[in-house]
Amino acid sequence: MTSVGMRDLSRNARRVVQAVAQTGRPALVTVNGRPMAALVPIDAAELEDFILANAPEFIASMREAEEDLAAGRTRPAGELFDELDQDPL
Repeated sequence: MTSVGMRDLSRNARRVVQAVAQTGRPALVTVNGRPMAALVPIDAAELEDFILANAPEFIASMREAEEDLAAGRTRPAGELFDELDQDPL
């Protein structure tokens, strides 16, 4: 993984981003020599999956859903759809 300082990134953002996109390898962004962020290549087709996988609220929601499933706190989808059909907005 390459490393780029914040000053270099601010002066050469296009070059750094193009290098990440072309090589497919992340670049570690540093401030005063300490790692602060990473630039990672993203495939346009996988963008939504990447965003969801890194969204804390989505991760928490998925964890809660998995716990409900494991505990048997579920019901058939048809039952839920029937309930939604009956509930006027």
